[in-house]
Order: sequence, then C-alpha cells, then structure tokens
Amino acid sequence: MVHTSHIKLNPVAPYNFDLSTRTFTAGDPQISRYEDGKFWQVIRVNGKLIFVLMESTGTVEEPEFSITLKSNEKITREDISSGKRIINSIFNLDFDLNEFYEYMKKDPVMSKLTGKLRGLKSRRTTTVFEALASSIIEQQISLIASQSIERQMIKDHGNELRFDSQVYYAFPTPETLSKLTKEQLRESGLSFRKAEYIIDIAKLIASGKLDLESCRDIKDVNKITEKLSQLRGVGEWTAHLTVLRGMHRHQAFPADDLGLRRSISHFYCNDEKISADNARKIATRWGKWRGLAGFYLIVGIFRDVKI
Repeated sequence: MVHTSHIKLNPVAPYNFDLSTRTFTAGDPQISRYEDGKFWQVIRVNGKLIFVLMESTGTVEEPEFSITLKSNEKITREDISSGKRIINSIFNLDFDLNEFYEYMKKDPVMSKLTGKLRGLKSRRTTTVFEALASSIIEQQISLIASQSIERQMIKDHGNELRFDSQVYYAFPTPETLSKLTKEQLRESGLSFRKAEYIIDIAKLIASGKLDLESCRDIKDVNKITEKLSQLRGVGEWTAHLTVLRGMHRHQAFPADDLGLRRSISHFYCNDEKISADNARKIATRWGKWRGLAGFYLIVGIFRDVKI
C-alpha cells in the first residue's frame, strides 16, 4: 500500500525554482530528476524512505511549492514536520539572497550576473557524508564522469523504494558502505583508492568514531576544513567542496577547482589561465560570500550568460 501526503512550502523570496533545480540536474529518473517543471528525489525521514515530488505553484518573487510525499510506510505528522525541515535544508528555502545581492553591487561583474540569475539557490546534500563521498568521487575526473559513477554506486548499493511499478534509490548510508569490500565498490566505477577512502570513512562513522554531522555546528569554516582534511583521501579541495555542498557555508572556496578557475577567468580575466592563488585574490572582493559567488560564476558559464 502506498501512503500519500500533500504539503505546501513558501520559500524566502527571491527563489527561481526552475533555474535552481534545472541547473546540473539531468539526473537518473530513479535517483533524482527535474523534468517538465517537477523535481523528485527519495529522502530518509525518521528511518523511512519517502519519495518527494515538488512543483512550483508560485513565482520568483512570491515562491510557493506544492509537494507530494509517498512512502510504503505510514506518513505521520512527525514525518511531515521532519520532511519539511529536510526539504528546506536541501533547497535552502529559508535562505535570503538579498544580503548577498546587496553586497555584490560593489562588483560590476557580479552585480550583472546576479541580476541575470536572480533567485538562483544552490542545493545541499541531505548529509555531510553524502557531500564528502561525492567530492571524493569527483577528484581528478570530469563532473560528467563522476556523476555517472556516483549514480551507479547509488543504484548498486542504495536503499530501494518501490511503488507504482517503479523503483527509486536513496544515497547509500555509511553503515551500508562500511560493509562493502573495495572490490565491490570498484564495480560501480570507483578507483581502488577512492573506494578505499570512502569505505574507511564509512567505517569510522558506522563505528561511532566520526560524526560528520557535528561539523555543521562549527562556526569557523577553516576549522571544519582542517578537521575534514585529517581524513585519509581528503585534501583542501575536497574539504572545501564538502563544506559548500553539505553545509551551505558560503565562506568555503575550492580555489583548486579547475571549473571554478575557468569561470572566474572567463568573467574577470579574458579567459586567460589563472592559478589557485589568483582565484583566491579575486575572490577577496566577495568577502564571506565567495563560495556562493563562485557558484554563480560556474552557473553563468554553464548557462552561457552574457554580461
């Protein structure tokens, strides 16, 4: 039996659902997908797998979501309340972009870019572990290749939710991955080293020796990246990317990222090759918003925005 609930959410404006969700979401329909104005994904709520289907029923300046929740288990009021918090977290619905936009008025390039991409918000992973594992997979390979490998890992080892003759997958938990051999994870396309890193971290979490979620409570981003960098296989780039993706901390800035540097170069340096130090120097003009500014620049390249 499929249990269904319907809810509505009103994000803090401005919020462009189409822009925020369509960008970088040409995903596997069994994992997450944006199509025909609707986005869907499976999330874990109080130990249950719940399918989330979202559709915008508002505008950029007056945003509203109509959301359908489906599960093979009964969806309680507590599940709905927790589900709302998780959805808010994933899509950063409570985040107010206006302070960021006001600050960017000091920078002519960013001022124009934020105007063209008004309402763009980055998504966040449901757990810090998911962000870290994804960042490890992405090390030294293209985004397209890493996304393909990650999708295969999710389908090979993630939990399944079945209803209406369809199968959907949730990102595998640390407990699940901790029980795998490196050879099993390599079958999903990971290199030996990456499989080793992810399994080792998963084992630390499963045994209670590592609590990545507690990193969210650390105010100093440098302290978070230092803590993450102590893990085997996690360098500065991976740590900063994890902080951005898993915690939405805009001070993080993965300057070693080639895509980010190309984006900065395109808009500020006439497409000339720049170093990580050059990128950091340019980023100082964006203050505490440098991570979010970098995201806007990457999306600007991805969508071929002219300014």
